[in-house]
Amino acid sequence: MHSGQHYDRAMSDVFFEQLGVPAPDHTLGVGSASHGHQTGAMLGRLEDYLVEQKPDMVLVYGDTNTTLAGGLAAAKLDIPVVHVEAGLRSFNRAMPEEINRVVVDHISELLLCPTQVAADNLAAEGIRDGVHVVGDVMIDTARFFSEHAKPEEVLESYGVAHGDYFLATVHRASNTDDPKALASLIEGLAGVEAPVLWAVHPRTRARLAEFGLEGAIALAKNVRVLDPVPYIETVALLRSARALLTDSGGMQKEAYFFGVPCVTLREETEWVETVELGWNTLVGTDPRWIAAAAKATADEAARPARRPPVYGDGHAAERIASVIEEHFAS
Repeated sequence: MHSGQHYDRAMSDVFFEQLGVPAPDHTLGVGSASHGHQTGAMLGRLEDYLVEQKPDMVLVYGDTNTTLAGGLAAAKLDIPVVHVEAGLRSFNRAMPEEINRVVVDHISELLLCPTQVAADNLAAEGIRDGVHVVGDVMIDTARFFSEHAKPEEVLESYGVAHGDYFLATVHRASNTDDPKALASLIEGLAGVEAPVLWAVHPRTRARLAEFGLEGAIALAKNVRVLDPVPYIETVALLRSARALLTDSGGMQKEAYFFGVPCVTLREETEWVETVELGWNTLVGTDPRWIAAAAKATADEAARPARRPPVYGDGHAAERIASVIEEHFAS
């Protein structure tokens, strides 16, 4: 099932092609809309589909509007919900993703957590039944496909050398839909004392044009604006970057996995382990903090000596399959 929440070819089709994922049997085609309209459109279409298909369970992943719509549609039809990546909390209810996580966790029968911290979050909310710590499937994916990446070819195609550039991504609504925040981020990237490869999300690109900020980017001589980068190329660029500048949750984990320092363009994170272990710095959108944190990543001697495998060993998918099989067999 593909909801169509991500519909741009560079943000959808290319993943099926590169990762060898079979085409979905059914596509809802909801496209872009406000949170309420998008979730509502998915909810109605998913209910019709579930009534027709009569599945034994519905598995949802993460914290998107698709996750929420899938969980609600199933729960209202009394179909068991399995939530992969359960228990994450940023403790910022202004984030739409936080609302999605909390609601789906409280209607799920099986809650498959990437870390013990996530399981502890659920326990603090009174959720203990059906909770399993299985590891993070994004680490499975990063480990598997990193073997297929050809870093030398990718770096050559982008005209950069290992360790001489920063990789940047910005897509969260709190950063992209606020012209002041987006302008501050551009100023912060411009203050980084090295080339910055900025893979620009389609929505972010639209906001840059809407807010008249394209000129500010043009003045930032160290910033190269890129179209969305396919996953395998992203892995290659991330592994060779001096550091990652991002507001993405998933890329914070991938940077940790590959031993790349991360500067998170938010004031909180659901992946608290990356901060506690010294591989991630939260800076928000203040240009001075962004530039200072980026500069600090150059000091390799200051980096922690160890990166405990807090997100699993690359076999989360097998554990998830085993937990689901055992649960429903009983």
